[in-house]
Amino acid sequence: MAHTFRRCSLALIFITMWLLIKAKIDECKRGDVTVKPSRVILLGSTVNISCSLKPRQGCSPYSRRNKLILYKFDRRINFHHGHSLNAQVTGLPLGTTLFVCKLACINSDEIQICGAEILVGVAPEQPQNLSCIQKGEQGTVACTWERGQDTHLYTEYTLQLSGPKNLTWQKQCKDHYCDYLDFGINLTPESPESNFTAKVTAVNSLGSSSSFPSTFTFLDIVRPLPPWDIRIKFQKASSVSRCTLYWRDEGLVLLNRLRYRPSNSRHWNMVNVTEARGRHDLLDLKPFTEYEFQISSKLHLYKGSWSDWSETLRAQTPEEEPTGMLDVWYMKRHIDYSRQQISLFWKNLSVSEARGKILHYQVTLQELTGGKVMTQNITGHTSWTTVISRTGNWAVAVSAANSKGNSLPTRINIMNLCEAGLLAPHQVSANSESMDSILVTWQPPRKDLSAVQEYVVEWRQLHPGDDTQIPLNWLRSPPYNVSALISENIKPYTCYEIRVYALSEDQGGCSSILGNSKHKEIPYRVSQNSHPINSLQPRVTYVLWMTALTAAGESSQGNEREFCLQGKANWMAFVAPSICIAIIMVGIFSTHYFQQKLSVFLAALRPQWCSREIPDPANSTCAKKYPIAEEKTQLPLDRLLIDWSMPEDPEPLVISEVLHQVTPIVRRPHCSNWPQRGKGIQGHQASEKDMMHSASSPPPPRALPAESRQLVDLYKVLESRGSYPKPENPASPWTVLPAGNLPTHEGYLPSNIDDLPSHEVPLTDSLEELEPQHISLSVFPSSSLHPLTFSYGDKLTLDQLKMRCDSLML
Repeated sequence: MAHTFRRCSLALIFITMWLLIKAKIDECKRGDVTVKPSRVILLGSTVNISCSLKPRQGCSPYSRRNKLILYKFDRRINFHHGHSLNAQVTGLPLGTTLFVCKLACINSDEIQICGAEILVGVAPEQPQNLSCIQKGEQGTVACTWERGQDTHLYTEYTLQLSGPKNLTWQKQCKDHYCDYLDFGINLTPESPESNFTAKVTAVNSLGSSSSFPSTFTFLDIVRPLPPWDIRIKFQKASSVSRCTLYWRDEGLVLLNRLRYRPSNSRHWNMVNVTEARGRHDLLDLKPFTEYEFQISSKLHLYKGSWSDWSETLRAQTPEEEPTGMLDVWYMKRHIDYSRQQISLFWKNLSVSEARGKILHYQVTLQELTGGKVMTQNITGHTSWTTVISRTGNWAVAVSAANSKGNSLPTRINIMNLCEAGLLAPHQVSANSESMDSILVTWQPPRKDLSAVQEYVVEWRQLHPGDDTQIPLNWLRSPPYNVSALISENIKPYTCYEIRVYALSEDQGGCSSILGNSKHKEIPYRVSQNSHPINSLQPRVTYVLWMTALTAAGESSQGNEREFCLQGKANWMAFVAPSICIAIIMVGIFSTHYFQQKLSVFLAALRPQWCSREIPDPANSTCAKKYPIAEEKTQLPLDRLLIDWSMPEDPEPLVISEVLHQVTPIVRRPHCSNWPQRGKGIQGHQASEKDMMHSASSPPPPRALPAESRQLVDLYKVLESRGSYPKPENPASPWTVLPAGNLPTHEGYLPSNIDDLPSHEVPLTDSLEELEPQHISLSVFPSSSLHPLTFSYGDKLTLDQLKMRCDSLML
């Protein structure tokens, strides 16, 4: 199986090499590229690049058609027509630059001929700071150095070590960034003073350089391994006065150094030990404290180097009896005439004083007159309360206990702390320094100052109810101090009752004051029944309550009330856009073009039933200036009545119109010429006699066509005219033409009105200004028909009607 695998590997290597050679041959089959003086040059050197075609590899036998182009990467730098090209290149940068020669033929793509890579670099610098080390007695020798400037070329480093008896070791490194080599040999301590010499040499295509020789001995380069198996042992279980630290080291180690510190500290304690042989005693450790320990080793006092620090050992020292004494204070309260309540308070010992975990406190109450211990109690709290008799002298002793013993007891005599008025401090004041501190000042008592042994400043939170459960705080001050800054258990915006006691051997005096921590000052004035609250957000629920504040403190909260402000409109957000829109609209409406378009649009939207009455064309300026002569024929009333009462259809009454020889000029609307026919059109000045005569006299045979044409034109004018009456000339009905005078095919209008010939005559008079054309979009009719008040039978003829644009009248 192994033999088969070896054969496959050799075959694969052979195929790979053949492919690479074939690719190289095919790459430059059309020509060659040569570089002189070399393809590896020094920075700043000049090179000559030549490109030549092989026989029969050009575009054609004529050299003029062969265009050789030289590229530097993808940028064209030179070209030549012929079978060869020569170019000189300077200023190449550090690193590798690729040149490619190509052949350009007519009507074809460029063909790659061959290429060359030129390497630009520098000679290696001399290696610096050569140093060698052997880690542990069983380790191997390894050396490091600084290469210097990067050569940008393939550089080979050779490390050579020479020893006694002409022994030589050599190791090479072909890595581009080589600065470390391990010989893989071990120096033994058989000849600790024997000298060894190390040297490193760097070589590349442009030159070589060697470091200075480094000479050393075994003790110089061997670095011991870090100590291991570290442990600590306390000689006595009840004390840390002596503890021993143990560890393991290599056999040739001569010197050790130890460092240790509490776990919560940043500073190390250092200890140097010679020939420790793996142990050392520590004498200054604190009880019940966690420590960190580390150890380092060295083979010689002056030669060699220290080992790395060992792993950290963490251990806690054992407990010891508490030291120091408890700070005890008390408070008396009378219950009745024969009993009083004594409340004792004390502070915890510090960690250095407790020297272990405090398990309990021992309280001893003794009556001094009889010398008999009345009460002895053990508690785990820092306060104790009992009831004793008001007669006799009493003393109390309190001590703390851990697993190793008790602290020294603190003894105090129970007395009336405010009994001696002459010992009472005066001018006590309390000023807030910050939100969590109050500065208390006072003046010494008026009695002899030498009688005062100490001051005690006591404070507690002011509470209007029972204050027995409120924690009591105090601090002691020497007799020469007349001020104290209290900051323990101070809460912001809280009122405190502060007392200052001056104590002597068997009596004391006190003074009290009220003080509060820093808050927003509220002036003392008559309170108002309203107060504005700003910066409230709409649609947010708020809870409101009130308190009262006096010099003695702040009252408890009153009843709470929830409220929510409704969102109000932002008038600025509404008014500003409205003003902008109004300005824009005014600017648009002020243009003449928009006014015309708006008037036409509004007229189109107006219903027809809202239109004003269509004016009578007879009231127009044209009709007044050029009256029409018209004969009105009035039918006898009795004949009308007879016709109405007849059940059968009456015969049509033929009414002839007598046209006077009047030729008026009537102007058409829209400034067009009025047609002039025959003998003209009759005016309205015809008398009643003329009208009667016209009804009885037949018209001339050839007068009818001309009259018909004139009346048809006049009818068209009156039909198309749509003006409104003027105030000075009220609207009048349309001109009533007798039914017989209208030339009709069926008694009303001819069917071929549009076919009648007409001749327009241009007018020279000025025309009236016309109203805008009315556009109707309404579904309502422009006028309404009034219902007839009585019946006229089956047929109604034109001679019985008067027609207007807005009504039908009989």
